[in-house]
Amino acid sequence: MRYQITGKQIDIGDALQTHVKQELGTVFGKYSGRPTDASITFSKSAHEYVCEVTVHLSTGLTTSAKDKATEIYAAFDGCGEKIDKQLRRYKRRLKDHHKDRAEPVELHNAASYILAREEDSQDYAEPDTLQPIIVAEMETKIPSLTVGEAVMQMELAGAPVLVFRNEKKDGVNVVYRREDGNIGWIDP
Repeated sequence: MRYQITGKQIDIGDALQTHVKQELGTVFGKYSGRPTDASITFSKSAHEYVCEVTVHLSTGLTTSAKDKATEIYAAFDGCGEKIDKQLRRYKRRLKDHHKDRAEPVELHNAASYILAREEDSQDYAEPDTLQPIIVAEMETKIPSLTVGEAVMQMELAGAPVLVFRNEKKDGVNVVYRREDGNIGWIDP
């Protein structure tokens, strides 16, 4: 497992790095015998330490957690418990969905844009143009998954929506969390 442990404007000591590696190694030894990459970021917000953990499994799934506490070790331990709970909850589904998968998930490049938000005002005037203002352009990856894997990926990442290439139909699909708590699937 490869670890990237960083601190935003705080010093991360060797003892904390060793603790992080041991704890995450134990969690992922239980649930996934495959090599993984982990990104752990520590920061300080007022009097609390914030820990953000993102782990990329070799199957293509990503799980993430965020926690705060007054002590840095407690913040990390909270994240570790959340990731442990996520993987424990999906262990059986991960086994069933990826039993037949011999290779990792294929990723496709795509363009991603951030558009400027229209200003909310009482005096709404008609815009000069209907073209949105692009604030940022980035590149993103779109995974090739089955619908079940896409739903699991969305839930593991805690995302409200996931765009993916459907392996069965070879088209771009979307799964999203509906307001009623159910999951919607758009298959054009």
